[in-house]
Amino acid sequence: MNKKRKIDKIDIIVFIVLTMWGLSILIPFVNVLAVSFSTQKEYLETPLLLWPKKPTLENYAALFRNGRILIGYRTTLQLIGIALPVNLFLTICAAYGLSRKGYPGRKLFMKFVVFTMLFSGGIIPLYLTVRSYGLIGSLWGVALSTGLNTFYMIIMLNFFASLPDSLIESAKLDGAGEYTIMFRIILPLSKAVLATVTLYYLVDRWNEWYHAMIMIRDTAKTPLQVILRSIILDSQLLDEVVTESVDIFSFSDGLKMGSIVVVMLPVMCVFPFLQKHFVKGVLIGAIKA
Repeated sequence: MNKKRKIDKIDIIVFIVLTMWGLSILIPFVNVLAVSFSTQKEYLETPLLLWPKKPTLENYAALFRNGRILIGYRTTLQLIGIALPVNLFLTICAAYGLSRKGYPGRKLFMKFVVFTMLFSGGIIPLYLTVRSYGLIGSLWGVALSTGLNTFYMIIMLNFFASLPDSLIESAKLDGAGEYTIMFRIILPLSKAVLATVTLYYLVDRWNEWYHAMIMIRDTAKTPLQVILRSIILDSQLLDEVVTESVDIFSFSDGLKMGSIVVVMLPVMCVFPFLQKHFVKGVLIGAIKA
């Protein structure tokens, strides 16, 4: 017969701690959604708003009113289409090469790679380099500014290094070259870490604003994050004022919360499709050094 498990004090404590932790995550999220659908009067009366009594879409209407948000979505999707394949290709090639134990100068290259995690040349040398290639004002300049993330590459490197060497040796005996081994043997076994790194890069490119703000001047090529930043700044500077150039209304806090929802909603829609690979990829890529 199955015996009922006795509930200890430690179980109650763990349950209370986890419940408080979950509420600390959930309540701010619900508050953001509620404020984005509320009016300024209701928000001032109840700062910790969890359910608006009179929901309104005016905050979202103000965000989408002048069409800049649509330009931002289009440009950000174009940037992802350009940058994501470049990021993944460079990361995969670097991780595979450095994961090979017989690679000449592997330890020296790894020291150079780790060095870039601590020090960088700065934004001025980067800007001058991009300008020398004539990519200022182009989405390619923004994409190539962060062609490879060192941390993501190390995660993928550790995952590749955890795979059995016998796979590569067997492929070589059959006459396979390095690219054949990488694309037809290693990558099909690396779906977990590929999904993880893809999600990381996707979020990075979706949140891209710093390099775009420096290198893009054409408003028709401005990514979403820069446009949202300008809308929020305009709403703060021109509070309770509507002009022809900035068509926004006065509730700046509602605009901020609405912009948060607009930014995070697409990522939240993508995450469930990669979630099953996410934890496995992070753990396997981080355990073995």
